[in-house]
Amino acid sequence: MPQSRLVADALGVVTICLVAVLVVLGLFCIIYSFYFRSRILGQGFSQLSYFSGPWIIRITYIFFAVWWGVGEIIRLSLLRHHGRVLDGLTLEWQEKVCKCYIISNLGFAEPCLFLTLIFLLRASLQRSGTLGHKWNVKTAGFVLVYCIPLFILQLVVILIGPKYKEDHNPKLRSYFIRAASSDANHDTTFCAYPLFSTIFLGVFATIVTIYLFWLGVGMCMLVYLPISDSLSLRSLQIDTEARRGAGKRGSISFRAMEKDETSGAAFVELSLFNPSQHSSPPGSPRLVGWSMVVPAQG
Repeated sequence: MPQSRLVADALGVVTICLVAVLVVLGLFCIIYSFYFRSRILGQGFSQLSYFSGPWIIRITYIFFAVWWGVGEIIRLSLLRHHGRVLDGLTLEWQEKVCKCYIISNLGFAEPCLFLTLIFLLRASLQRSGTLGHKWNVKTAGFVLVYCIPLFILQLVVILIGPKYKEDHNPKLRSYFIRAASSDANHDTTFCAYPLFSTIFLGVFATIVTIYLFWLGVGMCMLVYLPISDSLSLRSLQIDTEARRGAGKRGSISFRAMEKDETSGAAFVELSLFNPSQHSSPPGSPRLVGWSMVVPAQG
């Protein structure tokens, strides 16, 4: 369903505000990254040097984000109305701006954002190697190299696609390769997303998302395993202390049992004396083990 001009302009204003907030936050993060790194190097906080290791890649990520935001502002139809910033451009140049937007954002900025995020998350899982300048330079090179295939595909769609449709396949639908369209009066050009460009970016984003899920599992295991080991050690320590306490109580009971058995055996030994076999002289005290009742004679 086509959007009305009022809705499109409102969304354009919201987009400009969000990009402005993104730029401000990006500048703040860049300044704080330099401040954090200078504090670590100046005051000798070597324990925190790991967190400031990939600082170049973080700044590069902010740069790509700002680049993407500026491209989203340029494509807005709000800037092409009468008396606006891009109103002075001809229809041909407005169409070229839309083509540059597709190549810049869909072919370079968004893939670089995804790839930089992957390398930053992957760096958190590495035991070493993310602290030096070499890792930052190597990672920036990898991001640019991995972005080249999608960049070339977007170039093919934007530059070669229209000529291919015109010369070899006139039946091809225009929305597969069209980067811009004009209004009914043909005085304003609106940027569009070619279907082929969207498909290529979608396939790339799907692959990146699957890899991000795999990295997420690794990060969860990195957090879960130490906690699980700590809980297991704590449980083992509690069980060991409980067994030691039970062993001590058993030893006391065993010694008391031996003492009771010894006393009982002495009493039994004394009670075995029979007055008929072991008589005592008259007037002598009774033996401890004898019965208090003397059986009747006779």
